[in-house]
Amino acid sequence: MKEILLIGMGAGDPEQITLQAVAALNRAEVFFILDKGYADDELLRLRKELCQRYITHSRYRLVQVQDPPRESDPDVYERGIDHWHEQRAALFEQLLSDELEADQVGAFLVWGDPSLYDSTLRILDRVLARGQMVFDYQVIPGITSVQSLVARHRIPLNRIGEPIHITTGRRLATDPLAQPANVVVMLDAHCTFERYVGQGLDIYWGAYLGTADEILVSGRLDEVCGQIQRLRAEARERKGWIMDTYLLRKPA
Repeated sequence: MKEILLIGMGAGDPEQITLQAVAALNRAEVFFILDKGYADDELLRLRKELCQRYITHSRYRLVQVQDPPRESDPDVYERGIDHWHEQRAALFEQLLSDELEADQVGAFLVWGDPSLYDSTLRILDRVLARGQMVFDYQVIPGITSVQSLVARHRIPLNRIGEPIHITTGRRLATDPLAQPANVVVMLDAHCTFERYVGQGLDIYWGAYLGTADEILVSGRLDEVCGQIQRLRAEARERKGWIMDTYLLRKPA
């Protein structure tokens, strides 16, 4: 039976990859890499570098394909995501059929951890639900940007007796903060944190975590909000993309 490995590759530092992930890399014979179309896709390059660095044989090969485009209209967000997932499922099904032999092991290298804000696991389940293919799969966990963020800022993610809320920038914008003590925000393209200036919150922000271009800012949100917005805009202009995460927290 065909087997698929979903390998968490960490938040950006190639040394964050686990021993379990290294073993999985060396089991895989075919790596499926989705090209998102960036002119200089550093995430794509890092995936290739991980293979070159940690795989101890030359029997593997890389299959690189164009990732289906995703609708950007916020008014049809959920419908757009469902359509994108269906397109991806059709692509994955074709790849697994055409590029993987009956007893071979294939792999997807997933940024961060496959369980947190990544669709690959859902897409594989959707492929199986279509009923045209039979395969087994395993999930190899990785270091997330959340873990990397708090490690780089040298703070605990949780505080004693307090909850942790993890959400996206889109949800933070539509669901007002109900005063939780700790809010981790991912996938925020619009600096939603600026809405909470004046509420006495601290922010711990990081971009390109674990890479040579890493940027870290922390402090009272009222004081560093403008700095983060400026650094973020400059970095995005310079590199063409940005990946950042932040923690909003009430002072102790």
